[in-house]
Amino acid sequence: MEDYLEAIFHISADKQAARAKDIAERLGVNKSSVTGALRSLSEKGYVNYAPYDIITLTAEGQVLAKDVVRRHETLKDFFVKILLIDDQEAEEASCKVEHAISEKILDRIINFVEFMEICPRGGREWLKGFRSHCENGDTTVKCTAHISTCLADLKKREQHLRNGSQAAVPLNELDPGQSGKILKITGRSAINKQFLDMGVSSGSIIEVESLAPYDDKIDIKVRGYHLSLTREDASRISVEPSITNNT
Repeated sequence: MEDYLEAIFHISADKQAARAKDIAERLGVNKSSVTGALRSLSEKGYVNYAPYDIITLTAEGQVLAKDVVRRHETLKDFFVKILLIDDQEAEEASCKVEHAISEKILDRIINFVEFMEICPRGGREWLKGFRSHCENGDTTVKCTAHISTCLADLKKREQHLRNGSQAAVPLNELDPGQSGKILKITGRSAINKQFLDMGVSSGSIIEVESLAPYDDKIDIKVRGYHLSLTREDASRISVEPSITNNT
């Protein structure tokens, strides 16, 4: 049933509400299957449903759907960014794994991805080495040959970390696709509470996904959650741009 909640969530984000045919098309199932699932979800209090009417998530359904989406996006990020799996295969694998993964394992994956963003020993070059190992079966001989390159890179990273206090910028100054480590949040109490409820604090990695061209919104991703912030709220979040964006 989680697939249906996830589908309704995404369709509603695009169209404000969903219809049975939209859900059937998205999931690749027949309408009779959708009808049965919607009745079950309605009985459980997760959706507002009546035959031939639009379908929306209840407050409880919204919470559950967001959790499913978060699990999916976190897994896909891990498969694509860390394991370097192609997008389509990562999408399919995420759909299969998201229903079985525990909150503890999910949090550990999030922490690992964040660690890779901020640890001087990680970063894009390390991941490039991993890709080469997967594709070519690189030996320790090649790894040894890269030591001097790694040492030079570590020196650059050390200098960056020493100047970290000078590198702080407001979140609204990051470009789409750029991420940073949260240093301080001084925004409205509602934003602070929302972040606290999601386990977001100083040290969490936050990524700017897109900037709305015609309004005041900035779409961000943090700890697997997707949110929209006003530019004013984003300006009150101080971040240190991730070293992986600068190398």
